[in-house]
Amino acid sequence: MGAAMRGACTAAIVVSLFGLGGCVGPPALRQSVLGYDETVGLLDQEILLLNVARLSDDRPPHFTVTSSIAATFNFETGGSIGGSVFEGAGTDVLSLSLESRASENPTFSILPMSGKEFTERVLQPFNENVFAFFGFQGVRIEVLSRLMADGIEVLDPDNQVEAFYFNKITERAQFHMFRQIVLHLGALQDAGRLHVSVLTYEQVILDRVKSQPSTDDITKALENNLSWRQNADGTFTLTRQVRGRVVITDRDIRRLSNAERQELNEVASAYPENFVFVDVRDGQIPGRSGELGAPFQIRGAFKLRSLFAILDFVGKSIEKFPEERVTPDPRSGPIDERRNPVNTLDIRVTDDRPTDSDRAIEYLGRFYSVGTTRWDKLAFTILYELFQVTVTEVNQIGIPVTIAK
Repeated sequence: MGAAMRGACTAAIVVSLFGLGGCVGPPALRQSVLGYDETVGLLDQEILLLNVARLSDDRPPHFTVTSSIAATFNFETGGSIGGSVFEGAGTDVLSLSLESRASENPTFSILPMSGKEFTERVLQPFNENVFAFFGFQGVRIEVLSRLMADGIEVLDPDNQVEAFYFNKITERAQFHMFRQIVLHLGALQDAGRLHVSVLTYEQVILDRVKSQPSTDDITKALENNLSWRQNADGTFTLTRQVRGRVVITDRDIRRLSNAERQELNEVASAYPENFVFVDVRDGQIPGRSGELGAPFQIRGAFKLRSLFAILDFVGKSIEKFPEERVTPDPRSGPIDERRNPVNTLDIRVTDDRPTDSDRAIEYLGRFYSVGTTRWDKLAFTILYELFQVTVTEVNQIGIPVTIAK
């Protein structure tokens, strides 16, 4: 073999070594990252199902979350070339050895939730902002209300408490009233006549000031989120833009006067933050002829549950207190049965692992899995996201348990 040919072969081998390293590194990293992501997501879902199963059997829940994953990847490639070169009629002999090694050293930090953190994150009811977050994304009001609300308090025209309708089958008459209200809100949402909004209004700090504010006054006002405006009569008014409470209403609040929005906020502010104010003034549903149906006024507030209460409700609905079908109020018009299922979240219990669901957990010899309808998948997705809201900033809770593999 000539020197030129031997040099070409050597260069080709070196290039092959570099190529070998490039083929090993990125694919392995990609598979690992995607694998960790899939595993952590499935673990959270299985923990939710496990706690539903525990609560269905009157056992206490327990939550453990993965707070962090740190992995170090080492990629190594190597090779050697050896041989004998014979001048003359002999045959040149070259030997080639290529090798590639990849190692991974992951460290997992898992966190059992207990004590004060458990109380604040699992037992404390959700606030209106969490409900509004899903409402702003266009989540069906029926799914959201049935899952998150413990019931609804209804007010009379004078804003006095008229009744409270529980969202639990043990109070059967109240349960049916609650569901009919929720179904009507869903019908309004279908008709484009329902809004989940935040009440904002202008609060007057100083009114009808005769002297013009100085530059310093204007600057200080801006620093404190205040603003001056000049009135038609030449006087000046100092105001503050206020972000108020969340409201579910059949009116576009942008069309309401400042006084009307402030009045609504005053009524809503009488409730704690784990209530969502509802103000449906006529609640009329357009019929097939285009005419509006009979009025269905709803004024009051949803009382929100905690994560524990939601899981307990779902768990107890499996066998102990199963839900039942509710007939919509005639004023709501025809309701698609897919939006009025019996179960808020159908959890199936079988002796064998289900083959039609990838979200299942074994508990005490039986398998618990999520129903396969679109409603059930959406309800479980909301439950999963509520769980993520609950365990936010887990790295600040207690001392995690670290497992190095």
